[in-house]
Amino acid sequence: LLLLAAAAAVYKQWIPNTNFETASNWDKGRVPCASDVVHFEKDKVISVFVRSPYALTDMYLPLNGEFVLAAGAGFTAFDGSWDPGCDSGETVRFADAEQHSWFDPMLWQDVFPSGELKPSGRMFSVDEERVPCRYDDVIFPAETSFRINTDSSQQVIHLRSISVMGQELSTPESWAGYLQGPSAPLQFHGNGTLQVTGTGCPDKSGCACGNAPDGPRICAALLRASGKQCPVTVCQSPLQPLGHCCGVCGATINLDFTPDFDLQKYQDRLVQELLSQPKYTGVQMAISKVHKAQTFLGIVSRSSTPLIQIVLIDDRAGAQTGTAAEQLAADIMEDVAQHGEALGISGGKMEVATGNTFSGQRGSHTLSRITVGTVMGLLFGLMFLGGILFLYRKGKLR
Repeated sequence: LLLLAAAAAVYKQWIPNTNFETASNWDKGRVPCASDVVHFEKDKVISVFVRSPYALTDMYLPLNGEFVLAAGAGFTAFDGSWDPGCDSGETVRFADAEQHSWFDPMLWQDVFPSGELKPSGRMFSVDEERVPCRYDDVIFPAETSFRINTDSSQQVIHLRSISVMGQELSTPESWAGYLQGPSAPLQFHGNGTLQVTGTGCPDKSGCACGNAPDGPRICAALLRASGKQCPVTVCQSPLQPLGHCCGVCGATINLDFTPDFDLQKYQDRLVQELLSQPKYTGVQMAISKVHKAQTFLGIVSRSSTPLIQIVLIDDRAGAQTGTAAEQLAADIMEDVAQHGEALGISGGKMEVATGNTFSGQRGSHTLSRITVGTVMGLLFGLMFLGGILFLYRKGKLR
């Protein structure tokens, strides 16, 4: 059971740091040397990890900040002796770290529990799920400092655990204790409060990520790097998966499920029996539980329906863009038609958008048993109400 829980857990690691030794943290693109004047903006709050000893000519410190020193690290005054490669005597300024946002997908990476980077494989995540979800484990690498803006549309940002400075905090009490320490206010700023729950997703059918309220914030951060516009797609009518910022060519499948559905087992089934086939080498898949807003007569209601969303994209180009994903989606729907009841799947719908304009931009397929039953139920309900109204107008009913 512990191994299964570890396999289902998702670990996301923060990428930027505010380390003294990181060249990109300085305006000159290099680490200060002995003849330089080091300048920290006085009004910028900062936490800086220092790994080595440094001799410096002069250093201006922030009014509110900290240096976290590794064993043997520190600062000494430069004695004026000649230092090869360091005769510039420039003023080197520490870069502004305030702009790093919690909800920027580009600043997170998927890792193993050890912190080792996960190789990019056949699975991917929609944009909202590239940022830590409510049941994810967050890792800030050991021996690194950071500063992160937690501005959010949610008052509380829930997480399963947070590892910081080599220490895993996996209970509400341990996290509350860390927040009362001196470093937390220098590392986290913004109106969103991080809260550790210590619990994973309790539902075997999966749990929604929980980042939907901050979807616009995530997309704004993601598109900022690409000129605030989504890339142009080959297909004329791209699909818009829930939780994804831009349209995609390929296929999406929305599955209705029963209490018997197990998301992890179903994902493993798709990967092992379908996605791993040689003909689908260039196809990538994202699968997760999402909540789709309900609409009636074009009006969006406050309630939502839980669905299992599968997004399929491929690496084909031109008119063939999305065609491999389309074929895989058709195979998945055929598998659902044959084995859906045993898998805990009660119905499904497929949408397609490819670069092949001759085959049509979109296609859909719905399992007949559930859909027909629903439609017939609605029709009988309307006929029943119509009959009552007819009898009322004829005076047969009061």
